Amino acid sequence: MNSGISTQRVHTPEFAMAFTSSTRGARLARQLVSYRLDTWGHPYGGDVNDTLTVITAELAANAVRHGHVAGRDFHVRLTCGGATVRVEVSDTRTERVPLLSDREPPGDAEAGRGLRIVAALATRWGVAPREGAPGKTVWAEVRTA
Repeated sequence: MNSGISTQRVHTPEFAMAFTSSTRGARLARQLVSYRLDTWGHPYGGDVNDTLTVITAELAANAVRHGHVAGRDFHVRLTCGGATVRVEVSDTRTERVPLLSDREPPGDAEAGRGLRIVAALATRWGVAPREGAPGKTVWAEVRTA
C-alpha cells in the first residue's frame, strides 16, 4: 500500500579524508577540497570554490602548525547541503583552542591573522570538541546562494 510519502533519501555530498600533519598534507587537503567542489558544481575560479579553498588552506595550516601531535593526522570533512558548504578541520591537540575574537593580533605579530581571514570570508565559523576522539574541530560555512 502506497502512503504517498516518499522514502527516497536525499543525498548530501560529502568528502572526508585524513592527511599527514605536514605542509605537504595541508597543501593536498586544499587541492582536494578545491577539486571536490569543482566536481560538485562549484567551479575553479568561482567565488564558492576560491573562498572555501582559502579557508581550507588557513584551517589546515593551523592544524599543522598549532594542532600537530607527533604521529597523528589531521582530518578534513567537506559537506554540501542546501545553500551552504561546510568545511571542518580536526586535529588531536585539545589544549590549543583558537579564540573566537574579532580583535586584530597584537602589534606586528606574525601569527593570528589566519582566523581573521576565515572570519572575514565565512558566513559562520566556530570551534567544537572533536567527536569520538581527543582534539578539536574548527569549522566554517559559506553560503552558496
